[in-house]
Amino acid sequence: MSRLAKFGRQIISALIGIPLLIIGIILIPLPGPGVLVSFLALLVLSWGFDWAHQYVEKCKDFFRNLYKEAKERADRFEEKHK
Repeated sequence: MSRLAKFGRQIISALIGIPLLIIGIILIPLPGPGVLVSFLALLVLSWGFDWAHQYVEKCKDFFRNLYKEAKERADRFEEKHK
């Protein structure tokens, strides 16, 4: 990818991702999808920036582990209440 194309991708990613991230951070303490909006903002930013890609990978690992733990607890609860 040329330097100009990479720079253009970074500009577009920043113009969309940064306002979305700000909105997501504001929404976190309020009722609503603040965490989801923040994750989507990081996803948009990851298209142009390596640092954001690293955060996306960490978030994906966190959500995978959270899902795995919730599934294990649900299975244990189901076995206990049969």
